Amino acid sequence: MTAASIDGVLVVDKPRGPTSHDVVARLRRALRTRAVGHAGTLDPMGTGVLVVALGEATKLVPWLTAHDKAYEATIALGIETDTLDAAGREVRRVAPANALVEALGALATMNASNALNASSVGRGAAASEGAAFAEAFARERARTLQVPPVYSAIRTDGERSFARARRGETPELAARAVIVRRLELVAGRVDPPALDIAIETGKGYYVRSLARDLAEGLGTVGHLTALRRTRSGCFTLAEAVALDAQPEELRARVEPLASAAARALPVARLSELGARDARHGRHVSAAEMDLADARAQVPHTPCAWVDPAGVLVAIGQLEDDGRGRVLRGFDGESSLGG
Repeated sequence: MTAASIDGVLVVDKPRGPTSHDVVARLRRALRTRAVGHAGTLDPMGTGVLVVALGEATKLVPWLTAHDKAYEATIALGIETDTLDAAGREVRRVAPANALVEALGALATMNASNALNASSVGRGAAASEGAAFAEAFARERARTLQVPPVYSAIRTDGERSFARARRGETPELAARAVIVRRLELVAGRVDPPALDIAIETGKGYYVRSLARDLAEGLGTVGHLTALRRTRSGCFTLAEAVALDAQPEELRARVEPLASAAARALPVARLSELGARDARHGRHVSAAEMDLADARAQVPHTPCAWVDPAGVLVAIGQLEDDGRGRVLRGFDGESSLGG
């Protein structure tokens, strides 16, 4: 694989500091290719899994960003910032109530005990929520609408919300539909008061907004002080490469286009005739599609279409009339193999 023909997905362990755009720019230089994009922004403070698409794989980004994500985060209690994270300016203080401080102390004691008793391979038991936290956590688990931070890239009146906020304006952002798959309280501390949480969410969820809303539910204010993404869709931290790795290692860690698409989406295998029709953007008849993957049989479900050699031809979907329709075609020659 030469630097000029990289087509695939690279999972980067983003460090704290650079923006997601900075990561893309650095990889363009390191890999000497212009076609680089990412699937799911991480704020500068955030670390962990950033899925980077190279070459033809940039066409996969809309489907890579649609999947759930998992995070570990720390929320400081008692202080609110304008950005809802540690990079912002303090705007308000609300001292946690005595009952909350006592509950945080009990959590700290519990986690210290768990750490002493944990096995050499385990992390110890997660913290028990208890009455002080149960209601606030239950509310956030059930949340279906979330107001994004004003310091976000969402457009209001044709302009990014963060640009208006930096001018001192207060954009009013509409609540957006969100889904929380899992939310757990992991640990707590008293000095300074803080919570560690683990969360799995659907697309468009802001953990900074969780810091605001969860703190409010606990009778105080809060902001995010640490965020680490541990999973983005099917891509995990275990397979991530350091951003400062040598170009040779970066290239070696690129997952080929076809196998990355097959991990992220159901797979439908096309006949030679079906692949030819798909390459020309034509509908593919049911007889030319092998829909052995039951997920690919569901109408309007995006699938990775591969030819008999396992080469990714297109992202397509089954229509109500039983034919397949191309959503996005590919020019790459990366194969699933086998």
